[in-house]
Amino acid sequence: MSSTSDSCKDSASKSNDDGECELEEKLQNISMADISVCANCGKEDSSDNMNTCSKCKQVKYCNAVCKKVHKKKHKKDCEEYARCAAERAAKLCDEELSIAAQLHDEKLFKQPPPAEDCPICFLRIPTLDSGKKYNPCCGKLICTGCDYAPVYDNQGNVVAEKKCPYCRTPASKSEKEAIERLRKRVKDDAFAMQKIGFYYYSGTNGYPCDYTKALEYWHRAGELGHAEAYTNIGYSYQLGEGVEVDKKKANHYYELAAMAGDVCSRYNLGVNEKNIGNFDRALKHHMIAVRAGDNDSLKKIKELYGHGHATKEDYTKALRLYQTYLGEIKSSQRDEAAAAREDYRYC
Repeated sequence: MSSTSDSCKDSASKSNDDGECELEEKLQNISMADISVCANCGKEDSSDNMNTCSKCKQVKYCNAVCKKVHKKKHKKDCEEYARCAAERAAKLCDEELSIAAQLHDEKLFKQPPPAEDCPICFLRIPTLDSGKKYNPCCGKLICTGCDYAPVYDNQGNVVAEKKCPYCRTPASKSEKEAIERLRKRVKDDAFAMQKIGFYYYSGTNGYPCDYTKALEYWHRAGELGHAEAYTNIGYSYQLGEGVEVDKKKANHYYELAAMAGDVCSRYNLGVNEKNIGNFDRALKHHMIAVRAGDNDSLKKIKELYGHGHATKEDYTKALRLYQTYLGEIKSSQRDEAAAAREDYRYC
């Protein structure tokens, strides 16, 4: 008894938690009875047939009569033990939840790796959808600068026929042919799954409007690493399209998408935190999104600064992060494409 108590005190001194030590001692004091001795008459019994207090499980009796006689005397200790045990369990649960929350936040607020480089020019793929293009012929995502640039043959001559800049497959002659190429890639291509899911969601390109089907494709795409698919699922729960409105689930999928690098979900999380007054968390989300190239988050940080919820240093840092992103995606080829076609804007 003494050695256990000393151990508890040593632990308490290390953790600076005297209340927890006192609670531990209370539990030990209440349960100090020898389990092989009847708590009422003191009769020793080494068998496994003794009656045990059904509430605290800490004292035993040689028979039901002793248990009934001792009930009134034991009641106070029994209730105290149950109270202390429940309090201890609650503390342990709170500690576990706190640790889990800390680990979750560490993962949530970790800057995701940057988007992959264009497989042709080897520059970072822009964040804006209008700055990149998916080719269903080869399943490659390339920048619009490379998509706009002419394709050359082995002798260095410009190929007149429009071909994929990566695999040189002739461009689809119709929208139907493009959709068929996409459909053939659905089995193991997350981007194709995301696209087909959107067609079901919007009821376009020959697909019926079917929210359930859309969610099925988005879940599959998300599991294969397509962050935008999780964002779409989040929107579905937020708006109640194909599912019941569930803000908690919407936030869950936004978090999954944000941790995978989707800036739209990261922006949404920042806005949600700002709306409930968690300005520090909102700033963290928007700062991560800015580094990933989200101009809207830069504007939100400016708003936070204007209302006193962010410092001048925070806003200056955000501007520098955005400039760093622009430096990583800028190229004369992309500028030329953006100047030639309005739908090729990339920053």
